[in-house]
Amino acid sequence: MGILTWGRNPWDQPILTHISWDLFWASLFAGVAFFVAHAGYMVFSTHRKRHASETDAMEAARADLPPRIVRHSGVARAFHWVMAAAMFTLLLTAFLPIAGVKFAWVTWHWTAGLVLTGSIVFHIVHATVWLDFWSIWVGPADLPELRAEVLRELGHEVPGPRPGKYPLGNRLYHLVIVLAALGVVASGLVMMVRVRTPFFTRNPYLFSDATWGGTYVLHGLAGVALVGLVIAHVYFAVRPEKWWITKSMIVGWITRRQYLEHHDPDRWAVNAGPEPRA
Repeated sequence: MGILTWGRNPWDQPILTHISWDLFWASLFAGVAFFVAHAGYMVFSTHRKRHASETDAMEAARADLPPRIVRHSGVARAFHWVMAAAMFTLLLTAFLPIAGVKFAWVTWHWTAGLVLTGSIVFHIVHATVWLDFWSIWVGPADLPELRAEVLRELGHEVPGPRPGKYPLGNRLYHLVIVLAALGVVASGLVMMVRVRTPFFTRNPYLFSDATWGGTYVLHGLAGVALVGLVIAHVYFAVRPEKWWITKSMIVGWITRRQYLEHHDPDRWAVNAGPEPRA
């Protein structure tokens, strides 16, 4: 399986043109293989959460908490679903033609790219100004949580920290998809110079052949990475034990018991207050 594709310029010199589309099929296979393997593993996993007795005691001690805990604001949910629609449109318009489905995909593709870019810019501002920006990131301080989570999955009862607002898996996924999304957005914006749009005059000679080749390779690598990442995201979203997280991205809240079962109140502080609307 090749990774890169090469062409010839008018002087018969070899130039880099794109990635090999074999990588798309490899990413698709890897995504499917991952969820099959993970589904098999979950049959034997202990999938530990707090014992019911411990959760009962915490619930009694924190009776001032509302029955419903706000997890995602309406603005955050709107961003998520706009970004999801743009992402699916980008992937379908990019890879359906490769699979043999022919249609006028270019305008749909760059339009969805601009929507994705705008939503990311909005999210960065929103998360920085109105949300806890650092709550979604990972770092060395999360190693004790990682160790505790691994030991719990292996069936051991350990006193290690529970997650804050976002489980460790969510934060690791966020880091990877941020890198892939920034790669595809940055390269895609540059590639728009070669496409006829209402915004500026098309100029395929703005950069050298080598620069264009590198840009297309970056865009292709980030795109095929997003195929596997999106498959993994959808898979976890529909798993029964994760449905409470998915539901919170629809309605905005989780129950008080779910909050106490899965989170560390010291790492995700929730103030007592009125119950959120459905």
